[in-house]
Amino acid sequence: MRQLSFPTLLAGLVAVLVGYASSAAIIWQAAAAAGASAQQIAGWMTALGIAMGVSTLGLSLWYRAPVLTAWSTPGAALLATSLQGVTMNEAIGVFIFASALIVLCGVTGLFARLMKLIPHSLAAAMLAGILLRFGLDAFATLPANALLCGVMLIAWLIAKAIAPRYAIVATLVAGLAICLVTGQFHPSQADITPALPGFTLPHFTLQSLLGIGLPFFLVTMASQNAPGVATLKASGYQVPVSPLMTVTGLIALVMAPFGVFSVCIAAITAAICQSPDAHPDKHKRWLAAAAAGGFYLLAGVFGGAITALMTALPLAWIQMLAGLALLSTIGGSLQQALTHETERDAAIVTFLITASGITLGGIGSAFWGLIGGGICYAVLGMARGWRK
Repeated sequence: MRQLSFPTLLAGLVAVLVGYASSAAIIWQAAAAAGASAQQIAGWMTALGIAMGVSTLGLSLWYRAPVLTAWSTPGAALLATSLQGVTMNEAIGVFIFASALIVLCGVTGLFARLMKLIPHSLAAAMLAGILLRFGLDAFATLPANALLCGVMLIAWLIAKAIAPRYAIVATLVAGLAICLVTGQFHPSQADITPALPGFTLPHFTLQSLLGIGLPFFLVTMASQNAPGVATLKASGYQVPVSPLMTVTGLIALVMAPFGVFSVCIAAITAAICQSPDAHPDKHKRWLAAAAAGGFYLLAGVFGGAITALMTALPLAWIQMLAGLALLSTIGGSLQQALTHETERDAAIVTFLITASGITLGGIGSAFWGLIGGGICYAVLGMARGWRK
C-alpha cells in the first residue's frame, strides 16, 4: 500500500515499542504474583500481543480512525500487588469478571453517556497531563546520558527544520547509531521460540471478585478507557464509544483464560499514531494504528522474549524517543485546552491534577483530574450565569 509511508509505519512501531517498554515488566510481575511459571507468563505475553493486534487492526480498519488498544497498565500494577496468595484459576476468574462488567458498560451505553459530559477542553487538558511525564522524562535523561540524548535531540531538531515528517526517523537512527558505537546495545540471549498460550480454567470466589475484580474494573475504566476515549476525542476523532467498550470487552472476555487480563482503548501510545508526525492527513493516520496492530501481532509471536528484548536498548533511548515523538501532541493538547478563556481555569486544574500522578482509592490521576476540572467547570459556569 503506497499510502503506508515509512514515517507512518514508524509511528506504529514506536507506539508498540513504548507500550511494551513501559509496562511489560509490570505484567510479568502481576502474572508472577498469581503463581504463573515462566512458560505460562510467556504464553500470557503471546495472548496479549494477539489480542491487541486483532483488536487494533479490526477497529482501525472498521472505523478508518487511529484506534489503538492496549492492556491496562494501572490495572496490571493493581494486580501485581493484589494477586499475592491468589491462585491462577482465581486470577482468571477476576479477569473474566472485570471484562464482563466492561461489556455491560458498552452494551448499556452507560460509559458513552458519561463521556459525552466531558468538555473538549478538559479532555485535551487531561491528555496533556498524561503525556507531560513522557516529555519531562525525555529531558531528565540528558545529564546522565548527554551523548546519546544530545545526539538524538540534535538529530530531531535538524530533521524537524528540514524534513519534519522524518524527524522521529532521524531521531531513532541517530540513537541506534550511538548505542552501537558506545556499546550500549546489548542483544538479548533469550529464546525467541514462540510460546503457545495455555488455557486456565477459571475459579470464582466472592472474596476475589469483590476484593480484586471490582477495583480492577474501576481502575481499568477510570485510568485507561476514559483517557483512551478522551484522547480520541481530543485528537478530533468521533468514534462511537459503546461499540469500542463492547468489542474490547468481548475480546478480553474470550481470551481471559489464556492470560489476557484486559483489552482497553490506548491513550499514551495512541497519541503517537494520532499525531501529525504519523501522517499529515488526519484521515490517513489510521494507517499508523493499523501498522501498530501488525507489530502487536509480531510481538505476540515472540511473546516469550519480549521483556528480554526490551533490555537490549538503554532506557534513556526509549524515553527520549517517546518524549520527542509526543511533543507535537503535548503542544496541540495544551493549545486546545487553553483556547477558550472561560474554560481555561478548569482546564488548568485538570492538567495539573493529571500531571501530578496522584492515586486516590487505587484510581489514577487522570480520573481525578477530570473530576477536579469538572467541578471547577460546573461551579465557574454557574457563577457566570448568576452574574448575568
